[in-house]
Amino acid sequence: MSSSKVLFGFHAVGVRLRTSPKTILELYVDATRKDARMRQFLQKAQEAGLRTIESDGLRLSRLAGSAGHQGVVARVEPLPLTSSLDDLLDGIAVPPLLLVLDGVTDPHNLGACLRVADGAGAHAVIAPKDHAVGINATVAKVASGAAETVPYFMVTNLAARWASSRSAASGAWACPTRPRRRCTSPT
Repeated sequence: MSSSKVLFGFHAVGVRLRTSPKTILELYVDATRKDARMRQFLQKAQEAGLRTIESDGLRLSRLAGSAGHQGVVARVEPLPLTSSLDDLLDGIAVPPLLLVLDGVTDPHNLGACLRVADGAGAHAVIAPKDHAVGINATVAKVASGAAETVPYFMVTNLAARWASSRSAASGAWACPTRPRRRCTSPT
């Protein structure tokens, strides 16, 4: 059995509750929260057949590794991932929309990038294995559920992977974020 991970916050846990409730192993909620948002959340959890564990704020903070849990923490099974970027690209009939990141080391920035990629309809986000942050609980929280829905691939050599991908062959453009740099087509 693979190891579990932690999600926290209404959006991150709520997306998992909607998309894959059977992967939620334990659902912890703040026993003192009785507001409408919590009541709606608990109703959805009950409809999904999940048992909730009432906890205090300190325990939730320890589980989440952050005080920004909003009163909701879940221990979940990892979702099955697409095995490779090539498999993902082979399954897409239209030219893919990919967000390629380089040097994003802050989990809050990666979470924001995933949120934007999800909103833009990106098929995946690609980043280098070195000098980049991976998906963790903070990224999942900031991504507001997008970490659960947008595939994130970390590759050894970003430039070589980009040049060899079907995206480069299909007329994709690379646009750097530095001022006074131009977008370029790999073809």
